[in-house]
Amino acid sequence: MRFLTTVLVDTLLFMALSGFFPANFYVASVEMAVIAAVVLAVLNWVVKPIVTILSLPINFLTLGLFSIVINGLMLELTSAIVGAGFRFSSFWIAMLVAVLMSLVSTIIAQYFRKD
Repeated sequence: MRFLTTVLVDTLLFMALSGFFPANFYVASVEMAVIAAVVLAVLNWVVKPIVTILSLPINFLTLGLFSIVINGLMLELTSAIVGAGFRFSSFWIAMLVAVLMSLVSTIIAQYFRKD
């Protein structure tokens, strides 16, 4: 159930953020947003823990701020896997989208958290 919730929230965030940044972040359709959300969820489950462990020294030196770069890299990798229907104009936009997605996802998770 958590996987489906993550995919749904990420899909909605992809569509909303592509509307806010139409020149910098392109999502062709809702179907492409769903595919990208599934790919991102799988990458976050499989690849991100490995990258996080390998980058522990630099993450420690930057007091955890390097995790924003890792999230941006996961979005860029998602863009490369999904194809032309899902793309960023630059890596900086991918990092901005990663930050915004993290903030909104945290707010949504706190709102629906069970006490």
